[in-house]
Amino acid sequence: MTNRLIVITGATGTGKTTVSDYLKEKYKIVPVITHTTRPPRFNEENGVDYYFENDQSFEDNHYLERVKYSNYQYGSSYEGLRKAWKVNPIASIVLDTQGAITYAEKLTNEVEIWFLKVSDERVLRERLIHRGDKIESIDRRMQSSEYRRDLVLPEQLQQTAQVIPSESWSQTKKQVDLLVGKLQEQLV
Repeated sequence: MTNRLIVITGATGTGKTTVSDYLKEKYKIVPVITHTTRPPRFNEENGVDYYFENDQSFEDNHYLERVKYSNYQYGSSYEGLRKAWKVNPIASIVLDTQGAITYAEKLTNEVEIWFLKVSDERVLRERLIHRGDKIESIDRRMQSSEYRRDLVLPEQLQQTAQVIPSESWSQTKKQVDLLVGKLQEQLV
């Protein structure tokens, strides 16, 4: 049986984490746990939220992608991917569009790219407010080049990505259920 990785991408507020949580709850599709050198927050658990590493242990992994952000290392590793696939031949990961391109290039046939899209940016802003983000932080994020980049499906993914409208949860859920069903049929 071939393994598959669902890469969930799109702009902040499009529902990537909601989709990932739904996949885990309904289909037992586990998310790939990523690595970081930042200290855990009070409610985070090693091996559940992240693999919390020090600078030396971080370098012991083999990364598909890695970035340095606010003086901390973050990365997703082949080791983390293999651990997820041991649980289920279908796993998921939430990435920005640059990360999705990297995964598509490195894992080619093992990757399903799902691009979540909301056509009205006001809806995204309201979702960020509703989840408790600070207004100043939201405004800064929505002005960032990364946010602007992630609003649009990159050219490199246009031939292979599934675009999932994410205006309403019921609409998104129907599309996700359909795509998971097709994926499960392919793997039988």
